[in-house]
Amino acid sequence: MEKLLHSVYLDEEKCLGCTTCLRSCPTGAIRVRGGKATINESKCIDCGECIRICPHHAKLAKTDPLSKKDNYQYTVAMVAPAIIGQFKPKYSISQILSAVKALGFDEVVEVAYGAEIVGQALKYEYHAKRYPRPLISSACPAVVKLIQVRFPELTDNICRLKSPMAITARLIRKRIREEGIHKNSDVGVFFITPCAAKATMVNNPAASEYDKYDLIDGAIAIKDIYSDIARLIGKCPHQEGLHNTTPESCTWALSGGESDYLKNKNVLHVDGIQNVINVLEEIECGKLDTIEFFEGLACIGGCVGGCLTVENNYVAKMYIQDRAKTMKQTSIIHMSDEYVRSVYNSGMMHIKERILPRSPEPLDQDINRAIEKMKQIEILESKLPGLDCGSCGAPGCRALAEDIVAGKAKEIDCVFVLKDRVRDLSVLTNELLQVEHPTEKPLIKKEEM
Repeated sequence: MEKLLHSVYLDEEKCLGCTTCLRSCPTGAIRVRGGKATINESKCIDCGECIRICPHHAKLAKTDPLSKKDNYQYTVAMVAPAIIGQFKPKYSISQILSAVKALGFDEVVEVAYGAEIVGQALKYEYHAKRYPRPLISSACPAVVKLIQVRFPELTDNICRLKSPMAITARLIRKRIREEGIHKNSDVGVFFITPCAAKATMVNNPAASEYDKYDLIDGAIAIKDIYSDIARLIGKCPHQEGLHNTTPESCTWALSGGESDYLKNKNVLHVDGIQNVINVLEEIECGKLDTIEFFEGLACIGGCVGGCLTVENNYVAKMYIQDRAKTMKQTSIIHMSDEYVRSVYNSGMMHIKERILPRSPEPLDQDINRAIEKMKQIEILESKLPGLDCGSCGAPGCRALAEDIVAGKAKEIDCVFVLKDRVRDLSVLTNELLQVEHPTEKPLIKKEEM
């Protein structure tokens, strides 16, 4: 089985085993054993829900420090659209980008530029005959992984356009290579990320959509450089020409930003991982057969709700919408259809391999033993109370039954089973105490003496 890399991890020293994360994980990837949480990597989708929900801040995301850029001669910061929602509208997008550049980057490029290309190309992809309906967005890597893990029958519905992040990186590398000034190995491209799922994509390219020219050298969390940007914004030199995207592309940071490119189509956009799951269940059951395109985003509000952002997601949404209204009054226009088609037809936009289901760890490598273990799980589950309370350290009774068969838990981990066992033992003990010892009975009655 392919080794999966994840950005989400546990700080054991901070974990108190409270089970809050266990109940919130959308794929049942978390267990609490020995008073500490553990993450099943085969089920984790890096959605960041556990990071968001943990009251003790014991769940974290592996990202890169700003200092990593010092390893390269020439550096480029790719800025996610969500970053413009982190600062009040009194600061222009150019001021925000100038502050990012002042952190020591040679270039700053908006990922919204790639989003504009993907959004325009989505219209061509929508009319392609190779997808069953509804066509499902591939923009949110956490949702793509969710489908691979929990809804494998829908993997063929996933649009095989690369993400705006990947397209932007590809175009940056292509331009720098054609300029011939810097060697590819001397150039460091860094994505300023709002979420853990995108950080995972950057740091695990072998299992993602990238090829050698899409290489991104690091993912830097917005929250890690927010204070530095806030310190520089409005004070550092304001550089013109950094901002060159459309208002539509900037709204990719919000739920529905991608769907807006398919005007007059029957589209549905949903944000929040549990809401996405509810809709995918409806799609899987065939109840939403009139929907033609589905955009699902794991975070509430869209990328502005990512676990690596700073500003309240609703406030960030308001800031982006305010800027989009202002931008619509400027002369910024969409890129030409001819240019988008040239990029689309170049082959650089498509994920070449099929997006396949992701199987969890097998019950056993031997198929016969696996079948026998499945039967044991069914029997065990029928004996458990079915309350899915999580007090056993597993998210539900089915999960506990699986853990017991795998040798990772015991039946008495269920407090209700333990209570019944203790009660039965207590009854048995009382019965034993009431039994008279045979030697205590007199052998000869007094009358017989």
